[in-house]
Amino acid sequence: MSTLLFYDKPVALNKVTHKDIKITPLGGDYCFAKQTNSVILAGIEFTEAAKEYPIVFARAGESIVPVALLGLRNEENLFVGDDNAWDARYIPAFVRRYPFVLAAAPDSQKQVVCIDESYTGFDASDGEALFSDTGEPTQLLIKAMEFLEEYQRQYLRTETFLKRLKENDLLMTLNARVDLVDGKQFALTGLLAVDEKKLLQLDDDKAIELFRSGELAWIYCHLMSLGCMSRMVDRIAARELPAAAKAAKNAKKPARPTKK
Repeated sequence: MSTLLFYDKPVALNKVTHKDIKITPLGGDYCFAKQTNSVILAGIEFTEAAKEYPIVFARAGESIVPVALLGLRNEENLFVGDDNAWDARYIPAFVRRYPFVLAAAPDSQKQVVCIDESYTGFDASDGEALFSDTGEPTQLLIKAMEFLEEYQRQYLRTETFLKRLKENDLLMTLNARVDLVDGKQFALTGLLAVDEKKLLQLDDDKAIELFRSGELAWIYCHLMSLGCMSRMVDRIAARELPAAAKAAKNAKKPARPTKK
């Protein structure tokens, strides 16, 4: 999984290049994520995300990352509707940080703040400036940088959690069959979940370590979130059945006679 996803044209922010650039806030328009079916989560998000989305683990190259499923099929986000609004109480931080993102600087271990120049609110005439006349970050950019730094701190903590899961061999393959209301079926493959049987068989010292770190709570949020799969099917039905009914109704309409 790409860590940039909907960032089509990310560029490093520069107080010279971007000194006159203004941007408008998202304002509830999430069209940029309309075809994104999953996003990476930080462990601290599990508590709230578990109420809305199935949380699973996915392979990203040599790594494993926790993700919130937003759709069950490719290029499908069941939480962004025709009005481009986000239909859930909790929006993952991965989405909320847009159009800003931290990225590795070329030939350096440092990370730089980037912005997606393809963002529809980029270079707006009536937007908010990124830099002051003296080249200092504005309050808008300062808040964005603080958010990115906190996100990075939390994800580093999440990587420690993932390392502990792998060391204790707690992840198993999750193969799920999805039955849609119209009778169609398809399989979800390539995903991972915590094996609760192995979790219960952990030595006491390892179990206590998970408990004291707060990561045991993350695990059970993940396991409970899998029950959201059925609600995803309901979302698909809510989208597809009205369209199918409308098509069937139109098909039944008698053809109007043409005038001679």
